[in-house]
Amino acid sequence: MPVRVTLDIMLARRKVRAKDLAAQVGISETQMSLLRTGKVKGMRFDTLSKLCLLLACQPGDIMEYDPAQGDLTKGED
Repeated sequence: MPVRVTLDIMLARRKVRAKDLAAQVGISETQMSLLRTGKVKGMRFDTLSKLCLLLACQPGDIMEYDPAQGDLTKGED
């Protein structure tokens, strides 16, 4: 998947615990863990907005696009 979640980096920069952020965003610790490890295929804009608000960052600070990681034209999602 060419889009990677880099949430761990922002958590470290802001010195925020994933458990605390999950509670503030309103998602389970399991969902937060899946986000942090990149084992999700999508994210609600509402969740992304809350993450950005609470971490005082932009979406590009917690996600990155790496075209070398996959070619969407070959049917990957």
